[in-house]
Amino acid sequence: MSLLENIRMALSSVLAHKMRSILTMLGIIIGVGSVIVVVAVGQGGEQMLKQSISGPGNTVELYYMPSDEELASNPNAAAESTFTENDIKGLKGIEGIKQVVASTSESMKARYHEEETDATVNGINDGYMNVNSLKIESGRTFTDNDFLAGNRVGIISQKMAKELFDKTSPLGEVVWINGQPVEIIGVLKKVTGLLSFDLSEMYVPFNMMKSSFGTSDFSNVSLQVESADDIKSAGKEAAQLVNDNHGTEDSYQVMNMEEIAAGIGKVTAIMTTIIGSIAGISLLVGGIGVMNIMLVSVTERTREIGIRKSLGATRGQILTQFLIESVVLTLIGGLVGIGIGYGGAALVSAIAGWPSLISWQVVCGGVLFSMLIGVIFGMLPANKAAKLDPIEALRYE
Repeated sequence: MSLLENIRMALSSVLAHKMRSILTMLGIIIGVGSVIVVVAVGQGGEQMLKQSISGPGNTVELYYMPSDEELASNPNAAAESTFTENDIKGLKGIEGIKQVVASTSESMKARYHEEETDATVNGINDGYMNVNSLKIESGRTFTDNDFLAGNRVGIISQKMAKELFDKTSPLGEVVWINGQPVEIIGVLKKVTGLLSFDLSEMYVPFNMMKSSFGTSDFSNVSLQVESADDIKSAGKEAAQLVNDNHGTEDSYQVMNMEEIAAGIGKVTAIMTTIIGSIAGISLLVGGIGVMNIMLVSVTERTREIGIRKSLGATRGQILTQFLIESVVLTLIGGLVGIGIGYGGAALVSAIAGWPSLISWQVVCGGVLFSMLIGVIFGMLPANKAAKLDPIEALRYE
């Protein structure tokens, strides 16, 4: 009997016992679907997490790591560390550094007419908006003159716009920040991402924050270098420059965000694998279900097996027939599970707010593993059918 004939007979058997076949495939469907959902959502979340942490390409973060002596005398030393404008000027002169991004943040009261809210006001330099991929939904972004002159202009988040202006346009309106007037020139697009939060915040030129609120230093500095080859050398020189400016030895250090993102990616990948493996246990349960049903099928078809053997069918042909039936069952279940997994991943992603990532390797793995389950758990019933004595099988009622 040819392979196609065996497949045709297997499909006929499945269709002849629809309900039993569906119940048999249920474990495989749930198992494959669960693994697809877990892996797709896990990989999508991993990708978004890495993007959120690493930010733009070839970026390092400058941070302050106080010594044990400093921490003993001042537990808030790290939080109170700052970067001066002289630091920023020196960093811009280092070879290999493409952009110096600096900012500082303070919580302030924002008021528009009778509406008032607590807002985070971010004083930024001219590279901040572009490097951090902040996009304008309405209005305009800052000009070079805004940064140089410290103009009293601000760009606000969607949440702040809703809290102060509800459905009216904030463009051109004046918001009072800790008693200082700031003209709204733009509203940001909502930022999406695993580590993105919908905050009530405003961005203003650092020089404006300096003149209006007395802010003298930056609290956060990151460096975008020309190429990956420059990260180590430029980062080392940047840390040395700031340490020299502040009279410290190794308190100011650099952190490669892409390396951190890669490390976190490995951890999330391991977690996805573990959770996916747990979900895959249902595949084994489904395989046991297939084996039990196939054993029942062998018992029901004992006379059929006896007739086939009496007509010349070999043990190998009987074994192949029942193995193919088992594989067809699990393969159909696997394909249905993949379809359900696609839908489930899309649903979870829509609720969670990050994209799912279904690779062809995962799909192929689901198909192959389903077939493997069919072979492994179909072997016992198929072997039992192949070993039946034709005379005893023909006597079976």
